[in-house]
Amino acid sequence: MGSPEEDYNFVFKVVLIGESGVGKTNLLSRFTRNEFNHDSRTTIGVEFSTRTILVGDAMVKAQIWDTAGLERYRAITSAYYRGAVGALVVFDITKHQTYDVVDRWLKELYDHAEASIVVMLVGNKTDLAQAREVPMEEAKMFADNNGLLFVETSALDSTNVEEAFETILKEIFYKVQKQKQRSSQSNTVSLASENPASTAPAQAERRPCCVPL
Repeated sequence: MGSPEEDYNFVFKVVLIGESGVGKTNLLSRFTRNEFNHDSRTTIGVEFSTRTILVGDAMVKAQIWDTAGLERYRAITSAYYRGAVGALVVFDITKHQTYDVVDRWLKELYDHAEASIVVMLVGNKTDLAQAREVPMEEAKMFADNNGLLFVETSALDSTNVEEAFETILKEIFYKVQKQKQRSSQSNTVSLASENPASTAPAQAERRPCCVPL
């Protein structure tokens, strides 16, 4: 089972941020393992899962990081964002307060991540549309005004989960390709200048183990 995991051209680190309870962990598990846990409990720490998909003519290994409860304690540090080339800012469409703090999450993201990071605003839990508190048009306008990608999803019934991750990975990939075309050096391609390993062709994969927080 290990050999397909080695067959990739790029590794993209994507972080999930947003208030506790908006469904970040289930978005992660739905995309990487096609699982949904109705009884997901808040855990403390950082975890990530990976999935390799074809983008254009390249195999891209997505390394999706989840705050795993840290957002409750405001304990997220720059280590979580380091090397990230994409971010999903998730809110719950049935809880307006989770949408109201998107600005704060964006500020924290831009304070710690590279300015070139690709960001997507995600309104989760569309399966609970009857309890909607955040109009889709309002969130879409906010995303447009702030240069963000936007999608609404349901981790429960899988609506748009694949599309959300595939869209952001494609956007990152095309950005990398444009940068590669502009660069005379094709050995190292990176959106994150500090950490080229996150997007470099993966002859030697970095396998993060324990990130100090």
